[in-house]
Amino acid sequence: MSVRVFDFFSGCGGASCGFRDAGMDVVFALDFDPDSKRTYRLNFPSTRFKLKDIRKTAVSEVSSIVKLQKPDPVLFCACAPCQPFTKQNRKQLDREGDDRKSLLSRFAEFVKVCKPDIVFVENVPGLEQKKLSSEPFGRFLESLRSSGYGHIKYNTVRAMKYGVPQCRSRLVLLASRHGPIKLPLKTNGPGTDNPSYETVRNWIGELPPIDAGEEHATTLNHRASGLSVLNMERIRATPEGGGRKDWPERLQLDCHKKTTGYSDVYGRMAWDRPATALTTRCNSYSNGRFGHPDQDRAISIREAACLQTFPLDFRFEGSLASMARQIGNAVPVKLAKIFGQQINRHLKEVGVLQ
Repeated sequence: MSVRVFDFFSGCGGASCGFRDAGMDVVFALDFDPDSKRTYRLNFPSTRFKLKDIRKTAVSEVSSIVKLQKPDPVLFCACAPCQPFTKQNRKQLDREGDDRKSLLSRFAEFVKVCKPDIVFVENVPGLEQKKLSSEPFGRFLESLRSSGYGHIKYNTVRAMKYGVPQCRSRLVLLASRHGPIKLPLKTNGPGTDNPSYETVRNWIGELPPIDAGEEHATTLNHRASGLSVLNMERIRATPEGGGRKDWPERLQLDCHKKTTGYSDVYGRMAWDRPATALTTRCNSYSNGRFGHPDQDRAISIREAACLQTFPLDFRFEGSLASMARQIGNAVPVKLAKIFGQQINRHLKEVGVLQ
């Protein structure tokens, strides 16, 4: 007997990979991005993948598959696109609205009908602050409770406290139909058995060097974006862990001279600290602190994947921009694994998992 995972908004499969590492069986995935489908099918060949928008997917298309999993317990995972809820977009979207805000409510309809044993949700911090019934998260909580999930835990967690080499904060939620459920204990940092955090060096330090615009001949997806002549000058003027404030005057951008913000753009990572939070532009030197600590280039696709704790043999498909987007949108694999292990413990405690 094993937990059967249904991964909604699966993307390239970060959550699926972590749950698989926790000993679960990923049986179904849903996403509407063709490149994510190509990546997912390469890495999960036995999982049924549906290339479709959840808003255009009939609940019956999923419920029929759920019925086939019994008596094994079922986990529904949902990591809906988070852009409507980011700090940058929230004020504008509050005024104008965004159709993607309906995705969480649509997922709730699948939960209500299919009644999985466990629900796992991951999204951006701040979403949980809007708990009114008129807001997406508030409506989602009400739907869970009315559907029989009397035990719900959620909080904003920092991925580096779960062994991920990245300063990434995410909202995570667990809901159970079977009894009180807890979020997993932290694994790294003060007060744990591993008082230090994972670092950039731990996860990409042994990858072979490459130049900007180059792809390594044998290391899978170890490919870096090219740099303009001017940006090559800039990165050469940037020390490890530094940024644009370290440049000489002639290299400064006019728009940055007028503000103290955006200090992380055009930055290099530091070897012995966690990386900055990866975004969908994590292969771009100009879009964040995504410069390699000492090589004159942005981090490669493989390095970005490593910092999201994907295994070295996990293969990505698509253009450079598409692969970076898939990685930036993914749930860190190690974070999902730890939550998967916690779900397994819970289901054993309540007698659902043998």
